[in-house]
Amino acid sequence: MSNTSLVDKSQLSARLSPSPAGAGSLRRYGPVNWLGLWTLYLKEVQRFIKVITQTVIAPMVTTLLFFAVFALALGGAVRQVGGLPFIEFLGPGLIMMATTQNAFANTSSSIMISKIQGNIIDVLMPPISPGEFLFAYAMAGVTRGFIVAVAVGLAMLPFAEIHVHSWAAAIYFVFCGSLILGLIGILAGLWSVKFDHLAAVTNFVVTPLAFLSGTFYSVERLPPFWYGVAHFDPFFYMIDGFRFGMTGHTDGDPLLGAAVLGAVALALWALCYALLRRGYRLQP
Repeated sequence: MSNTSLVDKSQLSARLSPSPAGAGSLRRYGPVNWLGLWTLYLKEVQRFIKVITQTVIAPMVTTLLFFAVFALALGGAVRQVGGLPFIEFLGPGLIMMATTQNAFANTSSSIMISKIQGNIIDVLMPPISPGEFLFAYAMAGVTRGFIVAVAVGLAMLPFAEIHVHSWAAAIYFVFCGSLILGLIGILAGLWSVKFDHLAAVTNFVVTPLAFLSGTFYSVERLPPFWYGVAHFDPFFYMIDGFRFGMTGHTDGDPLLGAAVLGAVALALWALCYALLRRGYRLQP
């Protein structure tokens, strides 16, 4: 079966769509099909909102369980990490971990389920370009990431003091983390042909990188070799940057982390766009 491609607007002078001038008349779009872009984005957001118990409440409860177990087991009330009480150090890492994992799950599961059920054609047939497809899916993943971050943060308030050191840094790193994992989710959804493939990416790539990035500990305590390895993990920069935004504590340079995440996001965006333009594994 040949690959199914998204609409390439560079090859179209007009798109057929009903308009007030009469059914079947030509409606000419500009560089961006804003109506199609907004509709696809809204569809993806409504998809996870309809099952909010699974997509927002469940990760909130799971993260609170992590928080309770690690705080109790490691003496959160008395232990200090980098001059911070351990529970204040732990909170931002858990919030970012939940944020990124859910951004990944949103895009990867949506594309995978559409391919398995065969309704991916409903997205491929309308006049939506690869860039519009990519933007709508990626921003829906970012939206779920932000919603989960806010939900988890509010749920932690009764148990730990949360002070925002820099709103700009906190928002930037949540956005970059959600965007990067949303783009990785798109890649995983395109590559996977069954749920086992998607589970392999989750279990052997996303989860290990998240757990080994300084979520539960300061990377400064690692041996020199593993300290250097940690700086090749983009999750380290997400968590460390967000922790800086929330507490002011950092194990690295926040500006370097911001630059690294920006570069990674741009590279992943270009790769996703190239694959979508080719129609890579988009057939049901």
